[in-house]
Amino acid sequence: MITTFRRFETVLIASVASVLLLQSAAVRAAIPPAENLLPPDTIAFFTVPDCNALRAVSKVSPQLMFWNDPAMKPFRDKVVEHLNEKFIAPLEKDLGLKVDDFTSLLQGQFTVAATANGTSGRDDVPPGLVLLLDARDKAPQLKTNLAALTKKITDQGRTLRTEKIRGLDFSIVTLSSNDLANVFGPRRQVSEIGVEQKPEPPVDIYFTQYESLLVVANSPKLAEAVAAHLTGGTTPALAEDDGFVADKQSQFRNTPTYYGWFNGRLFFNLVGAAPTSAQPRSMMPPPDKILEVLGLRNLKSASFALNESYEGSTATLHITAPAAERAGLLKILSLPAKDASAPMFVPADVVKFSRYRIDGRQAWNDLEKMLANLSPQMLAGVNSAIDLANTSAQQKDPSFDLRKNLIANLGDDIINYAKAPVGDTIADINKQPSIVLIATPNPDQMIQAIRVIGSLAAPQDSAAPREFRGHKIYSIAQRSQRGPNGAVTPAPLLVSSGSGYLALSADAGILEEFLRNGDGSAKPLRENAAIAEAAAHIGGMGTGLFTYQNQRETMRTSFKIFKTAAGDEMAMKLIAPAVREWFDFALLPDYDRVAKYFGISVLNGGSAGDGLLLKFYTPRPPGLE
Repeated sequence: MITTFRRFETVLIASVASVLLLQSAAVRAAIPPAENLLPPDTIAFFTVPDCNALRAVSKVSPQLMFWNDPAMKPFRDKVVEHLNEKFIAPLEKDLGLKVDDFTSLLQGQFTVAATANGTSGRDDVPPGLVLLLDARDKAPQLKTNLAALTKKITDQGRTLRTEKIRGLDFSIVTLSSNDLANVFGPRRQVSEIGVEQKPEPPVDIYFTQYESLLVVANSPKLAEAVAAHLTGGTTPALAEDDGFVADKQSQFRNTPTYYGWFNGRLFFNLVGAAPTSAQPRSMMPPPDKILEVLGLRNLKSASFALNESYEGSTATLHITAPAAERAGLLKILSLPAKDASAPMFVPADVVKFSRYRIDGRQAWNDLEKMLANLSPQMLAGVNSAIDLANTSAQQKDPSFDLRKNLIANLGDDIINYAKAPVGDTIADINKQPSIVLIATPNPDQMIQAIRVIGSLAAPQDSAAPREFRGHKIYSIAQRSQRGPNGAVTPAPLLVSSGSGYLALSADAGILEEFLRNGDGSAKPLRENAAIAEAAAHIGGMGTGLFTYQNQRETMRTSFKIFKTAAGDEMAMKLIAPAVREWFDFALLPDYDRVAKYFGISVLNGGSAGDGLLLKFYTPRPPGLE
């Protein structure tokens, strides 16, 4: 019995020791997160902490299910064909590798980052660029692929040298400007009068494998920083930066599916330090003055994170800028924590809704101060336009003052909503019913101001306003615009007021519906339980900004636009050439076959003591399996 016990004891001890050794090996093999590998002078980075986790959750994401739906195959194949022809094939030919050999290795972390790389902002030192790819259990395949790559490089007659950095053997290949142009296309040259054009210098690419991690960098300084963190060096890392630590605790604590970070303080300091051109192009002040006036000097950092789950997608964008230091644009964009939900008069069948609780008068005052500091000439131009409007209007009404009638009457509420267009033609879609409402204490004065501005843009008739349920509806003609088939005169802008708002729309139906406010003929949007539930997921509608979109219906409109344009040569000219090059809209399926992948989305935004925050949420469409 004693012998048996001792044998059991020996086996138990050996087993425990083996487990501990395996755990220790696993701990040693774990690749640190991006912030522990990147240097403190990182300007920006994007990282997927776990590509396997992203791959798993993407398989059930509505967006990827939509893209992979059999109905999308003709359209998808055309895009993939163009991608292969435009980028992948030239890359594989020039560098002698198969992209799939490396994309299949995306198992753990994937990170791309840009660093200052030792520049002062006043020199020609290029930014540092680094790519980190963790192959995890496919580390042997990574080693095989790198060996094949290095052989291919030398077989092509390129010089490949090796340098030991912090104990790691880095392979180094030099790429000329022609090599880079073959892969990414020729770089656009910007000429400056009196400035001699310098030839593009060659770029050294450093790459190595540490355990399961591929490291690729464009500078020895950056390669050394990453290598030091991998091999236990004491070099400072981004994870020790106070600004990043604060953002990580507030924005990245819930293990995002992927996230990114931007070092605003460092970036804008470098931009502000850049030398000004010897050839003056305008009366604008130097970069450092522009940054100061716009308030970007006080933007410490920006971060975004996306959490993808079966229930839906949540994205956040946070700008770190303490309230006491905000100026310029950051001050204008700081919204108070006020109710931004849909009022009772907003009907339930709208496909888009947004509400901004911005103080119009204060925003205008801040804008004028910003223009005065940025360019007195620009402010003088604005004031001249206002004086011109006053001179024109005062011929009929000597008491008219655009600042008093318009700007002084701006309230703290702007609402915009739209309904689905009626009809399938491009003309029908361009007439989508929408309305803008601006809170004002004196709508009559604002209407008068808008009519004056309209008269400066286009000739107006003298017809009396139309009466509708005790409200006056003014029609303001708009200036003709050039379209693909010649000059086009837009529908007149209809202006009225009700419920404390100035109302502007080109659609009589949606305007009259607003003016019938309270007659009970339309169910209100605010009673939509799905919107309330989605809004609760991101903190409600009381942050000063809230938007809602019925993506199922807005995507229906998008499909109509693209499929209609595909059969109309003139309409296609309205679409950007880059979009036309990549997408064959004639191959899109009937929308009803893929409509199930789209639901609703909501967004809220506001400001707190430490900065500005936007939150976006897209719940899983109901009934989608």
